[in-house]
Amino acid sequence: MAIIRNEALHKQVAAAMRQSIATGEWPPGTQLPTETDLAETYGVSRPTVRLAVAALRSEGQLDVKQGRGTFVRTAIHGPSVSMDRTITAQADTFSTPIDAWFDHAEEPTVYRTRTGAITAPLLEMDQDELMLGCDRLLTDPTGAGRALHRLLLPMERIGATPLAQQPAATPAEAYATLAAAGHNLTWRERVSARAPQPDEREALHLSEAAVLLVAHRITHDQATGLPLILEETRLGAETTALTYPIEAHKPKRAPRLAKSTR
Repeated sequence: MAIIRNEALHKQVAAAMRQSIATGEWPPGTQLPTETDLAETYGVSRPTVRLAVAALRSEGQLDVKQGRGTFVRTAIHGPSVSMDRTITAQADTFSTPIDAWFDHAEEPTVYRTRTGAITAPLLEMDQDELMLGCDRLLTDPTGAGRALHRLLLPMERIGATPLAQQPAATPAEAYATLAAAGHNLTWRERVSARAPQPDEREALHLSEAAVLLVAHRITHDQATGLPLILEETRLGAETTALTYPIEAHKPKRAPRLAKSTR
């Protein structure tokens, strides 16, 4: 490799490795040579190689598999799975397209928690209010998608319902319970993105360059607007897309004023 002055060595090595991937010299799935071999090939030190590999890992070009080595990552051309966010209601029965994901979920973890800086505003509550939480790792029936789902149940809102004794309900079951308690339900959802934490990356099988989508769905009582429960769904944007039906809202007509009589 010809050394270019005034440019960091690890960037030059990264560019050369990037070229090897782009030209097919290192096709997807190829295991890279050892650090020592790469240092010898490029005429640089092992720390320089380490920095170059780290740069390509952050771009999503390489994956490190513990105990096995570093491999060229298979290119991803958009999400392979869609998570439809539709809710269907029939009387007091509810269903969602992701009900099947819950059939493939790991055993739920139920715990006590409290509202915090993120959850308190979404639920329109003060911080440090008692909630029940239920966490699940979901798997798409095809096995191509994974998601982390969290159901948060504020005790002051669900204490009089069976959810207080059965917090491991699926979303569809929770909606039905709230409807049976006399609530006319409506929903609002907010989606944001951030870098995944190491445990999230491991659970969802994400690359180091992956972006995490976080969808917060709040179930409201339609009459009062009161938030009742909160769901958080986390998934990798490189593998799974969120899809939504969009309906046009008809503006409410202003009431007509009665004609004055003379």
